[in-house]
Parts: sequence; structure tokens; C-alpha cells
Amino acid sequence: MFRSAVDIQPACLGLYCGRTVLAVNGSVETYGDCGVSLPYRKRELLGGTFTEGGAEGPVLNRSQAEGLRKREENGMMRRAGLKSLCPLMLPKVCPRGQRTDDNKICRECVGSPDRYDWLYLGFMAMLPLVLHWFFIEWYSGKKSSSALLQHITASLECSVAAVVTLLVSDPVGSLYIRSCKVKKLSDWYTMLYNPSPDYVTTVHCTHEAVYPLYTIVFIYYAFCLVLMMLLRPLLVKKIACGLGKSDRFKSIYAALYFFPVLTVLQAVGGGLLYYAFPYIILVLSLVTLAVYMSASEVETFKDLLVRKKRLVVLFSHWLLHAYGIISISKLDKLEQDLPLLALVPAPALFYLLTAKYTEPSRILSEGGNGH
Repeated sequence: MFRSAVDIQPACLGLYCGRTVLAVNGSVETYGDCGVSLPYRKRELLGGTFTEGGAEGPVLNRSQAEGLRKREENGMMRRAGLKSLCPLMLPKVCPRGQRTDDNKICRECVGSPDRYDWLYLGFMAMLPLVLHWFFIEWYSGKKSSSALLQHITASLECSVAAVVTLLVSDPVGSLYIRSCKVKKLSDWYTMLYNPSPDYVTTVHCTHEAVYPLYTIVFIYYAFCLVLMMLLRPLLVKKIACGLGKSDRFKSIYAALYFFPVLTVLQAVGGGLLYYAFPYIILVLSLVTLAVYMSASEVETFKDLLVRKKRLVVLFSHWLLHAYGIISISKLDKLEQDLPLLALVPAPALFYLLTAKYTEPSRILSEGGNGH
């Protein structure tokens, strides 16, 4: 007597291959097989016969099993007793909105994103907005009065895109979204874990195990791009009087470049960004604040109050600092994590207190005097 291949091997090959639930009768569930849509039951290989749920059928060789599998996929299978052998079975791909559990069964995602998931989505939503603001400021010019309205329009575009994205996500029409829990980095890259049972043929089991954290970002970027193309050109054409014809649309052209870059970044590095974005926020916000204050020749507190724009930039970086700290701590223990927000002004205060000691002219003069 030989043991069944199902008893020896996992129910489905691969890390993310699973069986779908076909029917539920009380507490009894009927599952689709790893390779076909017919119900799965325990099989045994007994002395030259292949049984399925008690019904015997002939043992199939490799070519017969392959032909039978193709007929099953086309809906031509009529006898549940005849099935292809386990090594040739094509594992089922879980439908969108489901992922495999520990028993390799596709389960529907019924949870909701936790605080860290929402912070990640907020970070991905902020990226196009911050880039919009940067290029608007870069190309608006000092004499242009249209920068503020363009900033407001960019904020409106991204806000409306975010709301519409949530409304079209499952469940449709609600700002609530259901999601699968992220367990490990490989959940973001299921396409890299397709099994090869015979080391020749690759079985594709790719599905969105982190539903909807991966695809929802693409949907958001698409809505941002559409809204920008509908609103921004008309606004810029009417109010950007201080700019030349060749400059007024440059911020829009820049967006046409950075949206594909952000899309590729999410497609390739979404999982890495998910775990690293709090540290990316902190590092980039610290560097950009130091560069801005140095370029603006801000050395004292009085220099900050000369122009309101400098205060806006400072407070914006403080918000980013706070966002990064909250993302790292996750605010799991409020009594321990909230005091960390007191560190938000520390980098700016440190810069202002030490700027006079790092003035290049002072260093050069002291070097010339032999000190």
C-alpha cells in the first residue's frame, strides 16, 4: 500500500498557492482542488487503482493525466473519479480580495487596515503632493502670484483622488476598506514564489496577498493624474500671468515625469517602502530642512520671522518629523510614545544654535589667523 501524494506533500505546492472554498454547508466546507475546480477529497493510491472519494478509476500515465487536466479546465470533465495526478496539478490562484491561510485555503480578507497600514498609505499619498508643491515652487518664480493657488489646487486634486479611491475600493461607496494582514516581506512579492514542481514548468500562484495595499496606490495615482490634467491646465492658463508661456506649464510637465517614476517605485519597491518609510521620512525631512535653511541663509530666530514662507516650510518639516516618529512608534503605548513628539523641534533648534559656529567665512578667517 502506498500513501497518497496528498498525504505526503502539502495540500498545494508553493508558498502562496491555495484552494478556493466552493461551498459551505453548515460547518462543512467544500474546497476546490489545487489543480481543478472540482471538490477536493482525500485520495489514495491502492495497488494500481486511483480512488477519489471512494470511486475507483484507472491509473493515468503522464500524457493521459495532462490531457485530462486540459479537459477539466475546459469544463469537459464529467466523472469526479478521474483526475490528474498530484505532481501535474495546477494550483489555484486565490481571487482578488483573498489570500491563503496556514492550511493553504483561500480566505476572504475581512479585516481592516491597522494604524501602520494607514500611515503607509498616507505616506504614499503624500509623495505626489509634496512633489507637486516642490515643482510649483521651483517654476513659479519670485514675482508670480499664482503659486499659492496652484498649491491649493494640488492639495485639492490629491484630496479628491484619495476620497474617490476609497469610495471605489471594496466595499464600494464607503470610506471603509477591508484588507489582508501583512505578515512578512514576501507577501508583497508573491510573483517571486511561484513553485516549479518538476524544475521545468513554473506554476503561477501570484495574487495580492497584501490586498489592497499594493493596488490601491496605483488607483490613487491614476485619479491624481486625471484630476491634474482636468483642473491644472485651465487654472495655470488663467492666473499664471507672471510667467512666460514656456514656464507656466513646467510644473505640469514635471508631474508627467514623476508619476511614472512613483508608479515604478511602488511596483518594484512597495514592500521595501512599507517597512522603511518611517526612516525615509525622518532622514529626508532632516536633510531637506538643513539644505533649505542653509540656502536661505537662516542663522538666527530673527531670520525665520523675516518671511512667512520660511515659517511655513519649518512647520511643514515639523509635521513630517512628527509623522515619521508616529510611524516608527505606532503609538502602541501612548504614555511612552507621545513624549517622543517633543523631539520634533530639536533639529531646527540645533541648527540655529550651532549655525554661527559653522559659518564658512568665520572658519576661513580663523584659519588665516592661525587659530
